[in-house]
Amino acid sequence: MDQKKRPVNLDLTKFAFPVTSIASISHRIAGVALFFCTGLFLFGLQMSLESRESFEAFKELIASVPGKLVLLGLLSALVYHFVAGIKHYFMDMGVGEDLEGGIFAARSTLLYASIIIVFVASWIFQL
Repeated sequence: MDQKKRPVNLDLTKFAFPVTSIASISHRIAGVALFFCTGLFLFGLQMSLESRESFEAFKELIASVPGKLVLLGLLSALVYHFVAGIKHYFMDMGVGEDLEGGIFAARSTLLYASIIIVFVASWIFQL
């Protein structure tokens, strides 16, 4: 095989990914983020249940700007993973299995998840 015809560097930024692959990859990333952040959820639950003082400390931690940003990231992953899971549920029932249906479902998933995440962000930063 001629070595000059082989790609030297694979630049992923030059590829145009279809919306279905973006939705699928985002669903997987959200699932992995939720898996690894389960410890944060459990730590917050434990901290809020230990004593009155630790509950107050937890409330102060969540009320800070970094705490709100972490909470927004976790809830965004949860919302997107949930909405994409509903899309997969309908696809398992046979709805939108063709190419046009998959593209519509992927766009709808991204749209609805974005709208819900904006509402969640406004709720978090309103507190």
